Amino acid sequence: MMITPFTTERHESLRKQVRLFAESEIKPLAGELDRNEEFSVDLTKKMGKAGFFGQYLPSKYGGRDLDYLSLVITVEEIARIDGSQAATVASHNSLGIGPIYYFGSEQQKAKYLPSLTTGDKLWAFALTAAEAGSDSRGTQTIAELKGDKWVINGSKIFISNAAGPLSAGSTVQAITNETDGKKELSIILVESNKEGFVKERITNKMMWRAADTGKLWFTNVEVPEENLLGERGKGSKMMLQTLDSGRLTIGAMGLGLAQGAYEMAMEYAKKRKQFGQPIANFQAIAFKLAEMATKIELARNILYNATWLKDHGQPFGKQAAMAKLYCSEVAKGWPTKLCRFSEPMA
Repeated sequence: MMITPFTTERHESLRKQVRLFAESEIKPLAGELDRNEEFSVDLTKKMGKAGFFGQYLPSKYGGRDLDYLSLVITVEEIARIDGSQAATVASHNSLGIGPIYYFGSEQQKAKYLPSLTTGDKLWAFALTAAEAGSDSRGTQTIAELKGDKWVINGSKIFISNAAGPLSAGSTVQAITNETDGKKELSIILVESNKEGFVKERITNKMMWRAADTGKLWFTNVEVPEENLLGERGKGSKMMLQTLDSGRLTIGAMGLGLAQGAYEMAMEYAKKRKQFGQPIANFQAIAFKLAEMATKIELARNILYNATWLKDHGQPFGKQAAMAKLYCSEVAKGWPTKLCRFSEPMA
């Protein structure tokens, strides 16, 4: 067990637990689930029982009283084996649970959070719209307050954990007023069983094929006025703050992917022989492996540092963006380097 400047014995014990789970429960199924584009209800429930959802929540909401770094380590270790299951854990924790915990009323937290920590239900973060893409203020979904109910009309796309059998609802950004072309954006909690709320799973994805990604349509969907999350008109600010935390878990996915690829390359280089010796002994290969290991170490440190800042109440948005960028770039480089001297991956 290696303790780093950012981790404790408790963190490394958690890493060991998650790695064992990923190796024994996820790895045997990952290839088949990916080929079949199958979202696994069984695996998701097992991850819930293992305590991977709501780790940073207080125990009174069903959490484990851990820090955000514990979540980052959990996502990293799952991504080392399978990006799809890592995407489920990352999205549900940072984008699903996060806004309700950080911005919800005590009544909303008590109502929703305990059931979102068990693996029996997932919650989505419905921000992206087809006409807006990454423009968080470009949403066209409208929510009108009529009496004591919000009436929602519009659509969302590329929403994680939104369309599968465990999806319990979505945190939806909508226009609640518009004056002189200036949108008032608010966030509303919408449960999946509401009339007029239609979901469709997106398939034929290039990656994360076993994760649940969906399109959403709202046609006169009515929810109680008290489902407004946080302050009316502060939706964009809350969504952007949520994305800061989400960048940490996306960084963790990149880091885990890079670590897994590196370990595959190292294993192959040690067993593949040329000229009577393992190719790992040749400088050309050894230098590639050394470069991989160095960049992974840098990625882990920049990610853990950003997470440490969040856990200690410090500004972390810039560092989170840097971590997401660098971890993603490190992960992106490995498949090309790996295939130069390794066997094809499943």
